[in-house]
Amino acid sequence: MMMEEVQVTRTPKHLWIVGIVSLLWNSVGATDYVMTRQRNLDWFRSMMPDTDPNAILAYIDSFPLWAQAGWGFGVWGAFVGSILLLMRSRWAVLSFGLSLAGAVISLGYQLMRGPPPGVPNEGAMALMPYFIIAIAAALFYYAWRQRANGVLR
Repeated sequence: MMMEEVQVTRTPKHLWIVGIVSLLWNSVGATDYVMTRQRNLDWFRSMMPDTDPNAILAYIDSFPLWAQAGWGFGVWGAFVGSILLLMRSRWAVLSFGLSLAGAVISLGYQLMRGPPPGVPNEGAMALMPYFIIAIAAALFYYAWRQRANGVLR
């Protein structure tokens, strides 16, 4: 009787690095989302001490439903995608794809509309929406490549 060889694919080290770093990065976004939805004024004061938190909340509340939904998909798609990536699940690709689409929708709306009152829109702050979209695109591409290489199951 012949024994079949079972080939075990080891998880590449870079997947652990990308997965953990992306989970940490996306945890910040998830925390911000939760604190904003809970209308936590102390959170806003700690993040932007020179800005009126009520003005920022009014700005966010004025977003159309589709822009707010985009923000939710962007944040939670990325957070769940990071967990799925660490689990080596092929569903990480879909999750990061939803995150990228959500980021483009919500940040695109914010770029067209302009920054919240009292929030500086220069230097690093002006580049942050583009940076977030670039990270979302990179994570989607990374997960897609890992699925194509047979790392994600």
